[in-house]
Parts: sequence; C-alpha cells; structure tokens
Amino acid sequence: MSAQLIGSHWICTEHQKEAPHFGRSKKMHRKPWTPSIVPNVGDQNVYLVLDCFDRSGCAWREADVEATDLETVISDLMSGQYNDPQRIIAFNTFEHWADDVSDDVAREIRCRADLRHEDLSSSIEDFVIRHAGRERQLNLRLA
Repeated sequence: MSAQLIGSHWICTEHQKEAPHFGRSKKMHRKPWTPSIVPNVGDQNVYLVLDCFDRSGCAWREADVEATDLETVISDLMSGQYNDPQRIIAFNTFEHWADDVSDDVAREIRCRADLRHEDLSSSIEDFVIRHAGRERQLNLRLA
C-alpha cells in the first residue's frame, strides 16, 4: 500500500489508476436550460451523502456549502457523523456532471484507516464493506 502527501492530506495512491479523479468518469447529457435552485459555488466539486435513519427513512444530508468538499465528507464519515451512509454522489454544476463515487470513497476510507492502523467505526463499516468489499489490506511495519 502506498500513499502520497497532497497538501496537508495523505491520499492512497494504489487506487489512482482505477479512479484518478473522484467523480470525473461520467458526464451527464446536456438538456435544455432550466433555472437552477443550486447555488453558484463556482468550479467546485460537491459531495452529498445519502444517510438512513432507521424507521424515518433516508435523506440527502443537509450541509453547509463549505462542508461539501471531499476531504470534509471523508473526515465526517470516518468520525461517525453519519447514521447509516448508503451512497455518495459528487457533482459539479459548472462542468455539468454528476457521478456516484461511493466505491471510490469507501476504498479511500479503508486505505486511510489501514494507514493509521485504526478499525472502522460501526457507522461506516457497513458502507465500506458494501462498496469496497470485506478484504482489508495489511501493511507491514518496517523496523
């Protein structure tokens, strides 16, 4: 397993061949223009989490515009801020695309937990298993 320091964050590099840019693999078809209720946040990728709440059902979690970047969403998932995350959708209204990035985010969470030698919290473990499988990657400590 390898990681690369990008800015102040460690990013797993082993999956970059599979998903070099979260959410950029598919583009949506252009449709006629209609007014948007989405705020203009410029050329910024936005990540939203579908979270489930037992009998109350599931909802796209409300978030401040500043808290919808990938790093914040991953940190919130890893710290147990979500009840039962099901799916993560990325979109960029400036570039006109949207994509389900659940598998990519699950692999990233597993990689970060493995690098830190941490177990996943119960609130995120099911999400990671569902989207990245059960296999954990073991890394060897060098003496």
